[in-house]
Amino acid sequence: MRHLFNRKIVGLSVLLMLAILSGCASAPPVAKQARLGLKLVPASLGENFSVQQHLKVERNGRIDELDAALEVDAGQLELVGLAFGQRVLSLSYDGKELKSWRHMMLPAQVRAEDVLEDMQLSLWPVQAIAQALPAGWRIEDQGLRRTLYLDNELVTSIDYSRMPRWSGTVVLNNLRYHYRLTIQSAP
Repeated sequence: MRHLFNRKIVGLSVLLMLAILSGCASAPPVAKQARLGLKLVPASLGENFSVQQHLKVERNGRIDELDAALEVDAGQLELVGLAFGQRVLSLSYDGKELKSWRHMMLPAQVRAEDVLEDMQLSLWPVQAIAQALPAGWRIEDQGLRRTLYLDNELVTSIDYSRMPRWSGTVVLNNLRYHYRLTIQSAP
């Protein structure tokens, strides 16, 4: 009986954690509100790394957390998201094809493309991002702060605790979709 109770608690916990990722989900597409569709090749990062991260999503007064493992080399980007030790999301991107897997209970609004975009906006060199931006968009780096604009309106700000960008804490504030993503990399 206790085993059944523990399984129910774990199952409910996994469902709760799946709701976490819906906090990063984008709003329904509107012509001016469409995501960038940023898909830079892994090699354009200019370095290889493997890191464990803790993600915290804040949206509408709610805070949700998730653990992730990220590995990037010149030919491939791999991300696995875990909630209570269970895989809830994975994505693999080789610069041509984005493959993703999601837990069946993961909300449909959580899209691998959006996860990849936030990751690349945060970690890739500003020059690589700037070359890929559509008309009307611009990105700037000022020390440990990065800002993204659409038609001179601030859309996203990203603050870093140190360099390289993936080695410390990254705080991404998306003003368009009203969420804050804090990524803490393991030392």
